[in-house]
Amino acid sequence: MNIPENLKYSRDHEWIKVEGDEAFIGITDFAQKELGDIVFVEVETVEETLDKEEVFGTVEAVKTVSDLLLPVSGTILELNEDLDNEPELINKDPYGKGWIIKMKITDPSELDDLLDATAYKELTEA
Repeated sequence: MNIPENLKYSRDHEWIKVEGDEAFIGITDFAQKELGDIVFVEVETVEETLDKEEVFGTVEAVKTVSDLLLPVSGTILELNEDLDNEPELINKDPYGKGWIIKMKITDPSELDDLLDATAYKELTEA
């Protein structure tokens, strides 16, 4: 399983890549494997400010629909529009082209509550 060292992780299997006061969010390799083939991504929260662990969208796979939870509080800036035509990018490249949203972080201290790669690996093996 792929767990990049340069990212932070939520217990709900989202990853976050921080760049200054902005961040990219997606679901982990573990999550996409559990969900199976992803067929649709819905995010209707662009330009909204949400609290940590609020639902910012959903991912629909062949087997199930799963809520996407924000790992930190912030404003949703952008949805990865490539997912409209190719939701399977999340399966193919969850940490790259399969990113889901870009956000502006409103409380950087919440990043301290997230897991590093080692702790996330332990979570998925539990």
